[in-house]
Amino acid sequence: MSGEAEVKLEIFFFPFLAPSHLIPMADMAKLFASRGVKSRLLTTSYHEQLFNRSIQRAKELGSDIGVLAMEFPWQEVGLPEECQNIDLISSIEMWLKYLTAVTKLDEQFERLLEEHCPDCVVSDLFLPWTVDVLAKFGIPRIVFPGISHFAVGASHCIRLYEPHTKVSSDSEPFLIPNFPGGISMTRAKLPDFIKEVTYATEFNKELLESEARSYGVIMNSVYELEPAYADYYRDVLGRRSWSVGPVFLCNKAAEEKLRRWGKSASAGTGDGDDGRDGCLKWLDTKKPNSVVYICFGSIARFTPLQLREIALGLEASGQQFAWVVNKDKTIEAGKEDWLPQGAAELSEVAMKAVEEGGSSHSHLTALLEELKSSNSKLEAR
Repeated sequence: MSGEAEVKLEIFFFPFLAPSHLIPMADMAKLFASRGVKSRLLTTSYHEQLFNRSIQRAKELGSDIGVLAMEFPWQEVGLPEECQNIDLISSIEMWLKYLTAVTKLDEQFERLLEEHCPDCVVSDLFLPWTVDVLAKFGIPRIVFPGISHFAVGASHCIRLYEPHTKVSSDSEPFLIPNFPGGISMTRAKLPDFIKEVTYATEFNKELLESEARSYGVIMNSVYELEPAYADYYRDVLGRRSWSVGPVFLCNKAAEEKLRRWGKSASAGTGDGDDGRDGCLKWLDTKKPNSVVYICFGSIARFTPLQLREIALGLEASGQQFAWVVNKDKTIEAGKEDWLPQGAAELSEVAMKAVEEGGSSHSHLTALLEELKSSNSKLEAR
């Protein structure tokens, strides 16, 4: 290696095909590209235009970033064509077909690996089959779980020690064994696939096992927010990990931060852009840090009765809130002047972490240097 300019890593970023996975992975790819990596996002042709829109600003600034598209095999598994959008998956049967279709991307994924020979693949946790594909090519897989060291570590401990099987009722508390902080749980708070065998039980086991077989894990987190759990993951579980978040801060312009996916923040549809413009105007009338944002994810499903109970509870809380439901439609209500304790301090920690010399910036530097030093293919370039 004769110089930094001649040593350019090429890394694939392969997200699961759901908005809560696609958006942070796109930010991750932009972050790596801003540090001199040749970043390539893997997605389907259905999502290609959205990805290209998301990375356009990064390309304009000179980053080497692009999209490689595959065809989603919806016909092979018996899904309607519109169900390439996971938001329209409405049953467990359709969800299982969707997972099967995602797995069937393996041959197209292999062809892209053969064609491009990337130095590393950052793979979504929900794509466990990629660990076997990459092993055939000798390419390291770094897992992106999209959650924290705390959540990943707690999941491992509960699976290993099964403390929920040693209590007499769903409400009896137990401590998560061999886990920092004396974290108390009850069986009622655990997801169904842990308490009993469901369609998701085996899939969750497969996720954790494939993560353990991977090169390491990259977290959209900040070390200072969970040092005990980051250390636990490394020192006790014996896994490599790098905290490089918050990755959305790679979007420097306000427009990029507001609308990292889909239409721009200022775009209208003639009806207030599904209420977004009205919500933004309403927010402009509120004091800083006085509104609670509530969202249950892009594929959450609630009955009308459940939605009514949530709404009544929020109104009874007396707090100002913006609640996102039913594909980004917003509801606002409540009262003024609620300030989340410590929000400003956490924001400052996160901002400092991504600056040069900060923990997240340093973790990314260390990861890139490790990949360069351990990759013999770079020597031949």
